Amino acid sequence: MSLYGVLRSGVSGMNAQSNRLGVVADNIQNQNTTGYKRSTTEFSSLLLESGSGSYNSGAVETTVRHSISSQGPVSYTTSDTDLAIQGNGFFVVTDTGGTPTLTRAGNFVVDGSTKDLVNAAGFRLMGYSLANGDPAMSLNSTEGLVPVNVAKLAMKATPSTTGTLSGNLPDSAAVVPAGQQPPGGSTYSKMRSLTTYDNVGNAVTLNLYLTKTGANEWQVAAYDASKPANFPGTPLAAPTMLTFDALGKLTTPATLNLTIPNGQPFTLDMAGMTQLAGDYTLAGGANGNKPSAVKGADVGADGTVYALYDDGTRLAAFRVPLATVASPDNLTPHAGNVFDTTIESGTIQLGFAKEGGRGSIQSGALEQSNVDIGTELTTMVEAQTAYTANSKVFQTGSEMLDVLMNLKR
Repeated sequence: MSLYGVLRSGVSGMNAQSNRLGVVADNIQNQNTTGYKRSTTEFSSLLLESGSGSYNSGAVETTVRHSISSQGPVSYTTSDTDLAIQGNGFFVVTDTGGTPTLTRAGNFVVDGSTKDLVNAAGFRLMGYSLANGDPAMSLNSTEGLVPVNVAKLAMKATPSTTGTLSGNLPDSAAVVPAGQQPPGGSTYSKMRSLTTYDNVGNAVTLNLYLTKTGANEWQVAAYDASKPANFPGTPLAAPTMLTFDALGKLTTPATLNLTIPNGQPFTLDMAGMTQLAGDYTLAGGANGNKPSAVKGADVGADGTVYALYDDGTRLAAFRVPLATVASPDNLTPHAGNVFDTTIESGTIQLGFAKEGGRGSIQSGALEQSNVDIGTELTTMVEAQTAYTANSKVFQTGSEMLDVLMNLKR
């Protein structure tokens, strides 16, 4: 074995341990970085061909491995746009140039200028728009993905299409004579109002007149409250008759069909009506709402992003997919806690959360770094000890070389 080989071995060992310490340093400084995946250094020997009477020292090679598939602990936050993946998968994000990449860092907030959801590293969350129904998702491509942006959604007004009227009509109520009953007459047993909405979100009040027309029979007629002159002559639709049996239960279909003025066809379901002894106990409601602006966003476990409106309603606006690869640990990490695919990792496969072995998405939570400080400090001591030992090899070889060089003097 040559002295130059000794020196080479010492330098190689110090370089290897230096790489190991560099990896440890990165892990430690990123212990609090959301979604960070720790790295490890593995060694492999590089041997030179040796004869039977001598030994040619080789070197040691280092390979950095990334524990990308290892789940980090999840901590909970107060922001609905903080997202953690529980299980397999990656968020698809893009940089400012629009280049797609993968990440587990889900600390998303609304960007002040674009209103897109961006994480701490400035990468935009991508999803499918639900404006035109279920998206046409490509299984192996990011085509069709757009930045998730609920702030740009317009104000929403939902016209009323269905409603309910339930409760009790007193069995003891007096029968209104035929000639006095609406729509021809103006005598009725009880009136209640129901608020609905037209196509552009204007409130339309329906006056519902309930009239006992005979034993176990009631009539329900609806009028436009904004046109009081119409009562009792012009209801919005033909009145509906309710017939009850001896036990006070309905024996006839109980729906009133009409069209909301400047609105949509509307069905009032009255299947919950009874005729029993006692007072009027009427309750009702209708769908639809007045114009309302977006105030925030919420994300479901399946990746559906809902726009939250001021009136308390919410609308499914986007759906965030999760990307998987065959070998996550062979992805290439880049600055910003993002990963690119390689030949070894395999190409991406897109799907939705909780499908095909993918994990779920937890709103109001973040995946923390999977770095364990105790492990890193232990590795640091091991690397320091090995570095010192290799430096002694180099120092000893250098001293022996000095002796050899002095022999010819």
